[in-house]
Formats: sequence, structure tokens, C-alpha cells
Amino acid sequence: MNANTLKQTVAGPAGAIECAIDVPAGEPRGTVVVCHPHPQHGGTMDNKVVQTLARAFVQLGWRSVRFNFRGIGGSQGAWDDGVGEIDDALAVIAAHAEPSFMLAGFSFGAFVASQAAARLPEAARPKRMVLVGPSTQKQAMANVPADTVVIHGETDDVVPLSATFDWARPQALPVIVLPGVGHFFHGQLGLLKNIVVQELTPRMPL
Repeated sequence: MNANTLKQTVAGPAGAIECAIDVPAGEPRGTVVVCHPHPQHGGTMDNKVVQTLARAFVQLGWRSVRFNFRGIGGSQGAWDDGVGEIDDALAVIAAHAEPSFMLAGFSFGAFVASQAAARLPEAARPKRMVLVGPSTQKQAMANVPADTVVIHGETDDVVPLSATFDWARPQALPVIVLPGVGHFFHGQLGLLKNIVVQELTPRMPL
């Protein structure tokens, strides 16, 4: 993300997992793990939406950990149809998560984040989750906590907004819709970052 980004690897179920870590100026409030989009469609931890999420969390004072799924970049292993990729996320969470941690994901990464969170013991689940353009049509998204931040583009041509509404509706889960915005948030990354910061900033009591 910048010259100060630290690259390191952690042990994963299919071999080493490549991670990129960005830290805030002061003492971190905790750690957020960010999951990238579909590995078979060019998704990596350097995806612009993933980096935008990392910047938002760093601005909020959180240490951000992005990582490449198995077989991508410096991560060992091979594509495992979404099953092993959830295990990869759990390995990164185990290696980096602090008592206070958050979980985020974009597209396929949102599916992985939802499933990884569901597999964690209740006491070890993330403080908050941020899911952007979640892959609600082609993957089986898990149910998520009521305070999860879900953001979707109105004109998403990869994951229809209607599919995300169908997933969110039974959970009574709000969805933040960005008018006229597509799946990759072209030209709207600044808006995406601002919304994440706004949603995760504690509000003054009325």
C-alpha cells in the first residue's frame, strides 16, 4: 500500500501465506484482517477496494492485515474452491488477531469473511465486520451479526444488488447502497473509504 507496508508470511494449512501489514501512527486499537476478491478472477491482496478498506481501518487507528489466498502471489498451495480459502483466513486470524479484532472482505472475500467468522467460537468472533459487494449470488454467505456494515453498488454487474437484498432480508440486515456505483467502485473509492470510516466511528449520544 505504501513504502511502510510490512510483508511477512504466516503458516497456513496449504503452506506459507503472504501477508501485508499496515499500522497507524499511534498505538493500534486492534487488528483487522481483510479478505480479497476471487483468486481465479484476478483477485489479490493488492486489489484497490481491499487497499481502500485497509486505508480506512488505518485511519481509524487499526492495524490492517491483508493476505493472499493459497496459490496467489507469495502464498503456497492451489485454489480449493472456496473451502481451503476459508481455512487460510482462519490461519491468518489465528496468527494476527488480538482480543480486539475486526474482519472485512470484498466480493468473494466477503463470503470468506462471513464463513470464517461463523466458525470461530463466540468469544473469539470479530468486534465488527465490514462486507463490500458481498458474493451473495454464487457463494453461500453465512449469516452475520446485526451490526455488520454491508456496502453494495446499485449498478453492480458482478453481484446483483437484488441477491444481496435476498441474503440480508431474512436477517433484517441493513445494506448501504451507493447509487450508480458498480462492483469495483471505479471513481468512488474515496466515497467507499469515507463511508467505512463514518460507519465505524462512535456516534455521540442523542
